[in-house]
Amino acid sequence: MALSRYHPALTEEGLRTNPESHYFERKGRDTKPGKIANELIGMLNAGGGTLVYGIADDGVVEDLQEGSLLPDTPLDLDRYRKLVHEFIVPPANIELEEIYLPCGALIFLYHVEQDYERLFARSDNEAVYLRVAADNKGPLNREEVKKLEYNRNVRAYEDELREDFHSDDFDSATCESYRKSMRYTGSFEELALKRRLAERKGDQIVFKNAAILLFASDPSQYIANAYVRYVRYNGTELKPGSQFNVVKDESFEDNIPNLIKRLEAFVNASLRDYYYLNMENGRFERVPEYPKDAWLEGIVNALCHRSYNLQGNTIYIKHFDDRLEISNSGPLPAQVTIENIREQRYARNPQLARVLADMQYVRELNEGVPRIFNAMRESMLAQPAYKDEAGIVTLTLRNKVSDHKETIFSETLERVESRWENLHTSQRQIIQLLFERQEMAVAEFEELMPLSRQTIRLNLKHLIELGIVERLSEKKRDPNALYRFLNK
Repeated sequence: MALSRYHPALTEEGLRTNPESHYFERKGRDTKPGKIANELIGMLNAGGGTLVYGIADDGVVEDLQEGSLLPDTPLDLDRYRKLVHEFIVPPANIELEEIYLPCGALIFLYHVEQDYERLFARSDNEAVYLRVAADNKGPLNREEVKKLEYNRNVRAYEDELREDFHSDDFDSATCESYRKSMRYTGSFEELALKRRLAERKGDQIVFKNAAILLFASDPSQYIANAYVRYVRYNGTELKPGSQFNVVKDESFEDNIPNLIKRLEAFVNASLRDYYYLNMENGRFERVPEYPKDAWLEGIVNALCHRSYNLQGNTIYIKHFDDRLEISNSGPLPAQVTIENIREQRYARNPQLARVLADMQYVRELNEGVPRIFNAMRESMLAQPAYKDEAGIVTLTLRNKVSDHKETIFSETLERVESRWENLHTSQRQIIQLLFERQEMAVAEFEELMPLSRQTIRLNLKHLIELGIVERLSEKKRDPNALYRFLNK
């Protein structure tokens, strides 16, 4: 059952069990008014959100009514009702709801609307706070405050009203999906007004750039370069002129939710698999070129954090043989540097990020970049690399496919797996080395294995007889003869 008239998707179970995030915070009964004010300032300076007072971090309801939980320490609830006016400057757009849960307990919900044009601080000491992922950062130092002020001017673009846009250009299916995800019973237009995606001017509803990017059938009609371009290169570098090596170049134009779905399917089909030899059981296990959690999160982050006001640059996905590069116009948002990007998160376009989180197209902001690093590590791939150059932020993911230049014939794979139990350690080691290096001479095996040249030759001969390995030389006594997996 919905409890809030401001946020119909909030339920008692959600208030108690949803993890704290960039847009949601719980505070227990003993939290001081000044501490709650600090948290609200952090939300005001970030992407808005909801703070529930009267439910502890562990989800236990702590009734705010006098004598309900701690009879010896009655609360002055008026201080909590007035704290927005007493502690925060300039005047903030925060709505307070006093909610009685079905059990009879009283809680407060502070609904914070993001504000793009002002910086909020404590009225008593001018301290500035910022919501970063699920934590409140601050007080910020002078340099952090200056960077935040600069960045808020950049991100105002998503809040710009567009009187030239008509609601007929919305994608009705995406609009309906958002309305359902919010459990909103009214129209999409009414929901857009409530979520500050639009404003009412006289008898007209005027939508913002954020609404166009999220819900228009073709946002690029109104926002230049609001699309994603995928380029596939043959090789590891871009080559000019007669050596031009672009083999695929496709552009994707759509609203952001649809872009995520389309790019997920397209990139997934474009990536290759490679085999990993499990030395314990002799099975060749198929591994994706890149973990989906890494590349999809990288694409979503680019869509969320692009500076859409810089309309000369689109989002690029550049696919080389050895790496995937995902780039968008930047620079990095306030508080974030290349060095702290794994710990510091901040949305340049909080309205976009919040709606995508509501629609469950993205996880919360505190999971973005760490999720990419974790996925690459679990796949035993190189650590992701970020760079911020000339106003472009680029994420690079590197693969291991280039280490496996040739495909091993499927019947050879089957022979290895079926005969694995009967192979001794030296023969298994030869198979592993060939798998990693493709082709090797006896002298190369000798450098890497604690065996004599004669023993290595005998093991190779046995593997040839089993139909696993072949010798690439017509000379019977060729010391430089190469050996590889049988491919026929």
